[in-house]
Amino acid sequence: MTRVIADLRSDTFTVPDEPMRAAMARAEVGDDVWGEDPTIHRLEETIAGRLGKQAAMYVPSGTMSNLCAVAAQTSPGDEVIGDAEAHVAVYEVAGSAVVAGVQLRLLDCPEGVPSADAVSAAVRPPNVHHPVSRLLALENTHNRRGGLAVRAEAVAGAAAAAHASGLRVHCDGARLFNAAVALDATAVELVAGCDTVSVCFSKGLGAPVGSALVGDAACIDEARRWRKRLGGGMRQAGILAAACLYALEHNVDRLAEDHANAALISGMLEDVPGVRLLRPAVPTNIVMLETRAAAAEVVERAAGEGVLVTVMDRHLVRCMTYLGIDTGMAGEAAGVLRRVLAA
Repeated sequence: MTRVIADLRSDTFTVPDEPMRAAMARAEVGDDVWGEDPTIHRLEETIAGRLGKQAAMYVPSGTMSNLCAVAAQTSPGDEVIGDAEAHVAVYEVAGSAVVAGVQLRLLDCPEGVPSADAVSAAVRPPNVHHPVSRLLALENTHNRRGGLAVRAEAVAGAAAAAHASGLRVHCDGARLFNAAVALDATAVELVAGCDTVSVCFSKGLGAPVGSALVGDAACIDEARRWRKRLGGGMRQAGILAAACLYALEHNVDRLAEDHANAALISGMLEDVPGVRLLRPAVPTNIVMLETRAAAAEVVERAAGEGVLVTVMDRHLVRCMTYLGIDTGMAGEAAGVLRRVLAA
């Protein structure tokens, strides 16, 4: 059996370390559906404060968080404006359409977010033939744009244009803390213009389960109804929330190590013939490779030599660094990928 040198498929492959497990074991719990889990309360208050919003809601996944955000801020038949490569459009099984009943108006946003002018142009004028433009959905960091960390001013410009047209703004900030670390900014600065924000604890932060939706209190109250409809209410979930609190306290600043390891991989692959690296203006923990060979073939050959990576498109391969991938593993994995890609 081939020894796995490094599993670079996703930063969701983090596992709780012993101190995090100890925090989970000590967690004070209650029934969160009844609003009686003190550790959930502490997590929700903490993450709302970290993002400068009034309230927060803990949910099992980022997909559910995004869907609750869309559903709570729209009505069936409305339209949501976003990037064609956004997670909500590509990886969430059309939940916005199937569950929330909204239509997505998708723009090409190579810079991660649309410009203010692009937002204004995408808003539907009043017309009986048109859906009502109701929400702008952003993403930071942007997965399919190469892990791009989007600057605060770009988010603010798009959000201001949306608000000027009467839209609310949601940010899928699954990896928001990666963006904050890469940009040397605070999370509050990055989402100041957003009405709601989803953040994930089970990616680079290393918790086993969960995301949070933050925003104004009235919106989060409505989102709780949607969480209940979707079956997302959990009982003694404080055990999970304790891991998230530990992650927020201990695992944010160390995201810079993941970014450095991703840069190491990029640097070792940048001159391989037939390979083009997607180079975002501000990279984070994602390395995206456009390959001459079929991506599935590259993935299979790499796996045969102990390095696991992901197919993103026919000729697009993704590598991700995270807690658990150290510098030695990143370098060894990059050496294998270099050999596989050059073959």
